[in-house]
Amino acid sequence: MKTATVTEIKKELKFRSTEEVQQLCLRLSKFKKENKELLTYLLFEASDEETYIQSVKNEIDTHFQNITHTNFYYIKKSVRKVLRETKKYIRYSQKKETEVELLLYFCEQLKSFKPSIQRNTTLKNLYDRQLDFIDKKIEKLHEDLQYDYTIEIEELRN
Repeated sequence: MKTATVTEIKKELKFRSTEEVQQLCLRLSKFKKENKELLTYLLFEASDEETYIQSVKNEIDTHFQNITHTNFYYIKKSVRKVLRETKKYIRYSQKKETEVELLLYFCEQLKSFKPSIQRNTTLKNLYDRQLDFIDKKIEKLHEDLQYDYTIEIEELRN
């Protein structure tokens, strides 16, 4: 089966009634957890971005608390999983400010993590890559936000 492009789907949806579109959305939400999460964000959380950011931060905290500290192998796997989840939530929002805020928070949590990430090259490199990535994202924001976030990044680098 050939998958239709986004443009083709958009054109086809114009010809459907609101009831049909609603049924299609509900059916789509049954197939993947991510589809349901995205619909939840769009319907309930997109109107209040600050609450959404705070809920994601709470989830990041929970993930970091659940990481087993016994072995750096498990720590690396868990940290990558937390980053993957964070980026998934960022994709839902599609707002640059939210992206920078959540990635900064992730880096703060990673820096304060015990045992220190300085003792592991892989974790240190992941941390540095995220800081560089945040730098690139900050350049696209408003000047006032750039200044605030740059200060936060410098604190994380030191």
